[in-house]
Amino acid sequence: MVGIVGYGAYVPINRIKTEEIARVWGEDANKIKKGLGIIEKATANVDEDAVTIGVEASKIALKRANINSKDIGAIFIGSESHPYVVKSSASIIGEALNVQPQFSAADLEFACRAGTTAIIINMGLVDSSKIKYGLAIGADTAQGKPGNALEYSAGSGGGAYIIGKENVVVEILDYYSYTTDTPDFWRREGAPYPSHAGRFTGEPAYFKHVGNATKGLLEKGYSLSEFDYVIFHQPNAKFPKLMAKRLGIDMKKIETGLLTPYIGNTYSGAVMLGLANVLDQAKAGDRILLTSFGSGAGSDSFALEVKDGIEEVRKRGKELKEFINRKKYIDYAEYVKIRGMLVGYGSTH
Repeated sequence: MVGIVGYGAYVPINRIKTEEIARVWGEDANKIKKGLGIIEKATANVDEDAVTIGVEASKIALKRANINSKDIGAIFIGSESHPYVVKSSASIIGEALNVQPQFSAADLEFACRAGTTAIIINMGLVDSSKIKYGLAIGADTAQGKPGNALEYSAGSGGGAYIIGKENVVVEILDYYSYTTDTPDFWRREGAPYPSHAGRFTGEPAYFKHVGNATKGLLEKGYSLSEFDYVIFHQPNAKFPKLMAKRLGIDMKKIETGLLTPYIGNTYSGAVMLGLANVLDQAKAGDRILLTSFGSGAGSDSFALEVKDGIEEVRKRGKELKEFINRKKYIDYAEYVKIRGMLVGYGSTH
């Protein structure tokens, strides 16, 4: 049995409301909230980035797994906001967690999908007994150009999962991946903000890939009725609901994992955080369907089953709701200052 033995999540304390961003740009906040379904978003502080978020989430995951960090044989972190273009994020995280130098490490990037890809890589290494435990992280401090629609949704946060064979509390029953060359969203080298193809990001990108990955998984012998929770990638609050409606999924099944309205789209951290919130509430025997999405474009879909011991593991770490409910509201001026959006001043991550 290969699966999750520990998990953790982290969301920065800073929040900026949709109304505040809309005020600066003279937009109709109610219209934006209705369209995107986002009330506010979490944003990293000047001393936070994908690495620090990954470290905080991983510390909780380690505590819950109740293992020695020196037993971790691989660390893979998925992000599209690595603080360095040339310098490993995974190596910094390994040092911070006191992992032995003899571990495999790599930084992954596939837009918002890279966190689930990290899980798949660790699954293979653990299943083949090449390593005892692997750490998979999805974390981002997402970028949104000032005045662009992405500015309302680009949030910060991430989740970490320790994959192993011993004391598994969430079994990974199966997975299915679906990938094509669909350039709906991109950021070239040196560009501070991503570009997107507007409506093109919907049907040919998100819905096609999430839909086909999910259907591909179901065709491996699963039915939607057997899943108690469903988590889809959430660039906004509208897309996952539409996806659920198209597949005939009860909306109640996606509520627990849908966090974008309260913290924004955390990119590689989105489904990782959604899963953490579900695991904070799930009980043994529950089944979870999770499908990620990354622009460019591709999706990974997983069938998961919660096992005995989840309650005990959960008690060892801080639940995600504590980070979500812990808030410090900032105005737009402070937001652009700490996010390095003032040219020649402050942070550049």
